[in-house]
Amino acid sequence: MSDTFIKQQSQLTPGDFTAAENPFALFAEWFAEANGSEPNDPNAMALATVDPDGLPDVRMVLMKGYDEDGFVFYSHIASQKGRELTANPKAALLFHWKSLRRQVRIRGTVTPVSDAEADAYFATRPKQAQIGAWASKQSQPLESRFAFEQAIAKVAARHLVGEVPRPPGWSGWRITPSRIEFWHDRPFRLHDRIEFSRDTPAQPWTKTRLYP
Repeated sequence: MSDTFIKQQSQLTPGDFTAAENPFALFAEWFAEANGSEPNDPNAMALATVDPDGLPDVRMVLMKGYDEDGFVFYSHIASQKGRELTANPKAALLFHWKSLRRQVRIRGTVTPVSDAEADAYFATRPKQAQIGAWASKQSQPLESRFAFEQAIAKVAARHLVGEVPRPPGWSGWRITPSRIEFWHDRPFRLHDRIEFSRDTPAQPWTKTRLYP
């Protein structure tokens, strides 16, 4: 074994995050750091669902809120992800912050947000994004970009003034986690991993340290 390896290994002390007892508090700390270090979209997360045949689907979405009830994102209900979540309301999330060499993995059950929550968030979107939500038939075949631009123009013409209401087929989902794993890079792939788990939201979290 080389002297360099021994020296590096001797410096591998557990990170402060391994002492955390509340995964949401720890996520808040890491997310705050990511907001200061990631060049783009620190709230971007991979969302994994499964189709009726059990084949996984994954895509990037933007987290638009989180608290101890779960992690929230918004989209079209009739989109592929929306249909899959309706049929099987379970999902996995992954945050990967390359600037920090950290990732957070989340698994849990999915429930729709309330109409009031969806309305409140939709009202904060830029008007052009609101118009796009009306014009898009997300995940459906599109004959041409020009056809989409025409649809956008028609919606924009109907809403030249005033507020744009939320489309009836557009809403959000909340992933309530049963597993949250925090991963932090270490030299020689001797990474730190801490998993918080619980069987139901009413139960306390159990913390387990995992091998890399």
